[in-house]
Amino acid sequence: MLKNSSDVLERLFKVIESRKGTSSDLSYTAHLFDAGIPEIARKVGEEAVETVVAALSAPEFIASESADLLYHLLVLWSAAGINPSDVWSELDKREGVSGIVEKASRI
Repeated sequence: MLKNSSDVLERLFKVIESRKGTSSDLSYTAHLFDAGIPEIARKVGEEAVETVVAALSAPEFIASESADLLYHLLVLWSAAGINPSDVWSELDKREGVSGIVEKASRI
């Protein structure tokens, strides 16, 4: 049985947070934190491109590439001091608002 996806992301975020200050020899997440936001952002971009490539040429890999993208995005949030609840709150504010209207409000 699948667990609530936001619960999975919340649990993953807690694990990611727990890697701050740990040895990068033992943790890929700690390695990313040590490399800093520019490297983490580069990895988010790389994983986003891989997700797009999967969507266009190998749809059977969309789920696994999306998981990689979400992981790296959560690492970026953590490094930038953003909690998942901040993002959920932003999405909640946008619920029921036309995407066209919401985007125009940011321009």
